[in-house]
Amino acid sequence: MSETEAENVEKEAKPMSPAKTDAAKLLETTAALEEDEDLANIVTAEEYLMRKDVVLLEYEKQMFLDLVTADGLLVCAKGLSYERVLINILKAYSDSGNLVLVINSSDWEEQYYKSKVEQKYVHEVANTATERERVYVEGGLQFISTRILVVDLLKQRIPIELISGIIVLRAHTIIESCQEAFALRLYRQKNKTGFVKAFSSSPEAFTIGYSHVERTMRNLFVKHLYIWPRFHATVRGALQPWQTQTIELHVPLSESMTSIQSHILDIMNFLVREIKRINRTVDMDAVTVENCVTKKFHKILQAQLDCIWHQLNSQTKLIVADLKILRSLMISTMYHDAVSAYALMKRYRSTEYALSNSGWTLLDAAEQIFKLSRQRVFNGQQEFEPEPCPKWQALTDLLTQDIPGDMRRCRRSEQPKVLILCQDARTCFQLKQYLTQGGPRFLLQQALHHEVPVGKLSDKYTKEGQSKAAVPSEGAVTKKEALKEEVSGSQPPPAGLDELAQLLSESDADGQHFEESYMLTMTQPVEQNALLDIKSDPDSSIFEAIPDLEQFDVTAALATVPHQPHICLQTFKTEREGSMALEHVLEQLQPHYVVMYNTNVTAIRQLEVFEARRRLPPAERMKVYFLIHARTVEEQAYLTSLRREKAAFELIIETKSKMVIPEYQDGKTDEAFLLFKNYDDELAGENAKSRKAGGQEPPVSKETPKVIVDMREFRSDLPCLIHKRGLEVLPLTITIGDYILTPDVCVERKSISDLIGSLNSGRLYNQCVQMQRHYAKPILLIEFDQNKPFHLQGKFMLSQQTSMANADIVQKLQLLTLHFPKLRLIWSPSPYATAQLFEELKLGKAEPDPQKAVALGSNDPTEGEQLHFNSGVYDFLLRLPGVHTRNIHGLLRKGGSLRQLLLRSQKELEELLQSQESAKLLYDILHVAHLPEKDEVAGSTAMLAAGKQFGAGSHNRFRKAAAESRRGRR
Repeated sequence: MSETEAENVEKEAKPMSPAKTDAAKLLETTAALEEDEDLANIVTAEEYLMRKDVVLLEYEKQMFLDLVTADGLLVCAKGLSYERVLINILKAYSDSGNLVLVINSSDWEEQYYKSKVEQKYVHEVANTATERERVYVEGGLQFISTRILVVDLLKQRIPIELISGIIVLRAHTIIESCQEAFALRLYRQKNKTGFVKAFSSSPEAFTIGYSHVERTMRNLFVKHLYIWPRFHATVRGALQPWQTQTIELHVPLSESMTSIQSHILDIMNFLVREIKRINRTVDMDAVTVENCVTKKFHKILQAQLDCIWHQLNSQTKLIVADLKILRSLMISTMYHDAVSAYALMKRYRSTEYALSNSGWTLLDAAEQIFKLSRQRVFNGQQEFEPEPCPKWQALTDLLTQDIPGDMRRCRRSEQPKVLILCQDARTCFQLKQYLTQGGPRFLLQQALHHEVPVGKLSDKYTKEGQSKAAVPSEGAVTKKEALKEEVSGSQPPPAGLDELAQLLSESDADGQHFEESYMLTMTQPVEQNALLDIKSDPDSSIFEAIPDLEQFDVTAALATVPHQPHICLQTFKTEREGSMALEHVLEQLQPHYVVMYNTNVTAIRQLEVFEARRRLPPAERMKVYFLIHARTVEEQAYLTSLRREKAAFELIIETKSKMVIPEYQDGKTDEAFLLFKNYDDELAGENAKSRKAGGQEPPVSKETPKVIVDMREFRSDLPCLIHKRGLEVLPLTITIGDYILTPDVCVERKSISDLIGSLNSGRLYNQCVQMQRHYAKPILLIEFDQNKPFHLQGKFMLSQQTSMANADIVQKLQLLTLHFPKLRLIWSPSPYATAQLFEELKLGKAEPDPQKAVALGSNDPTEGEQLHFNSGVYDFLLRLPGVHTRNIHGLLRKGGSLRQLLLRSQKELEELLQSQESAKLLYDILHVAHLPEKDEVAGSTAMLAAGKQFGAGSHNRFRKAAAESRRGRR
């Protein structure tokens, strides 16, 4: 600050006390000016959107204004990309004075958002608790896992009152028992001013279950619901003026593919009718042929049948499995090459599968499917002549004729850039191999890879291979010559098989490793204004792949070959970048043409949004070509996905118009009773009954019940539900048990899968030893999934395998209870029932000691604890006859050592054990020599013989065999 400004401020200021020095005045003045400057920099949401660096479409601006104005849940259609809205919200709150937490984000979402905001405001999550405390105080943006956040909130490592707000991604996954809902509840209990903003792009998820939208909003503590479907007027107004030129090319299926599709649909229809006939009382509305061919069929079926799976008969389960298999056969026929589809069909024509399915392989339609699949690979003379994919020729025509002609008509001087979009990495690899080495070579490699016997090549296939090898690319001459040698019909069969083996090794070297992106370029010089205008065979392989980079980078690939056409093969979404991969490629490549090899609703809308952002004149916009099989399963699946999304939005809109939202739902008022559950509420009725006639004494405030929870247990839903019932959760690292309810009660929680693994490995035995040694009331809690049946005996619940290791779970549990008499087993149908049970077990009981719980099981003894006995001696004595849990403590206190115990008489042992019978058993085992008698030897021999004859039978069989042996000897 300049001296003149300081003087002016001093003149305007009020008279200062003489005690204040000039330095103090200057500091106060400087602070006042900085505060004024900060206030001057504050802008409204509308002013923020007017900044030049904020580029949003009209509907995105409205989304931004809605969420900045009030907390809420935003549900938008797939492909409309709320990501830019969220980025601007993060930028608006990027300040060291704010602490904004982002939860429930995937890895690729976290990396994407971090790259779009200023790095100085983004803090990485520290590994240690001390470091995290320091990072929390620094403010900024935190992308944090919910498990760490919950523990830090419970341990008060994070200043909850200073949190500016929490942003929740993938809000459709937030259920009452999840960790995200737990964190939001802890946050709202102590912070009434911070915001909660939630985002979701999956409207169909809100249609599953009863009142899903209302429950999600209640778990998020928001009162506003913002709905943005594709048919929203603002969205249509933003995208309609910048529509791309779309050309839809209907590619007909071959006759064999059409027949296979019809037969698969017939079998599906038969199985759907059959499953509805068997289960007339079960709601099977979702099981339709239309749904069977869609992508979400498995999730719909699982959500509907999981809870009653153990009640369904074996035939129904086989039909459900076969519907999934038939869908995979349909996908393979439609999208994969003929050889791969035939190899998959062969797997289901084996005798083993025929004996284990629902019987569809015995139908005439199934026989036709297997027959037609083979005819697509071998001709009438059983010669190898695979049928090419119908879309291959259409794609070749596009690249060699349509796009070059359009380039000449538009008189574009730059080299064209074409983006080909596929549904998965397998299709992407298929197209890359087809474009770089031709169809015949690729199909031959597929046959060798899938171990399909090639035998003799047909004359037509050999001529095609020779014609493709006759026009080789400059960079791939050796490969074409190799193919010509391999497919030459003049070679004898043995030599041909040797060449095929060589090709197989080359194919394995090239690998079936599927990448999600490939960049191709020309291998022949191309004149200006012509892309692929070739007078020779249009199927010739004239492309080559740009050498792979460590990480796929479109910009680097374009710089590698700058003056040649580029063809980019890309999946709709990748594992590393998710659905944002397409937007990233579009921004880097700026394609002139896009070929939709497969259809995808999200990708189509991303193309629309990308073109609306560019705002180019019609002549300069990209052209989109759709390659689609009309009136087929492919087209039907696309239309079904559109219809489902529209129906989901209509349901959400209707729900919003009818639902009643309490004022206290946001948790910002004291009326939010759902946050605070008084522990004495359930006893209020009993207290009311016992009121005295003269009046009621003032209630005595009780301490909040506490439950010690092991840190590893925060992966489950139970700690969240315990806290919701009003119990205080203390997260600690304990070595014995998972939950400590009272000083005497220790609980080890096991899910079904964990129980099986622990019993087989012996880990559960060691855990029970520790619990029984240190706690008076050890409990083994066997908890079932709330979405699965409460049913242990069924094969489906134990394991999908029929191994002996999983068949004797009940017997092992019986042995466990025999070894540990004090151990109690609790069977819980769901975490909700477990939380209620814990609350009831704690009624009127003392609270656990955290320090003692942590120290138990460790090497250091607890403060004030004295080890009264040796654990090894304790376990040894328990195995002796006459010694049990009721008399062992007296024996340990007064018995002295093992040597002194051997010197005691039977009368002295009777005084120690307080039982004449127990004393005689212990004395006999210590002093009487036990030698087997003749009858016992004969009996044991008979038992061994019976064991060999009957196998691992029951003890009754052995006793019966021994008795028969004695009678025969007498």
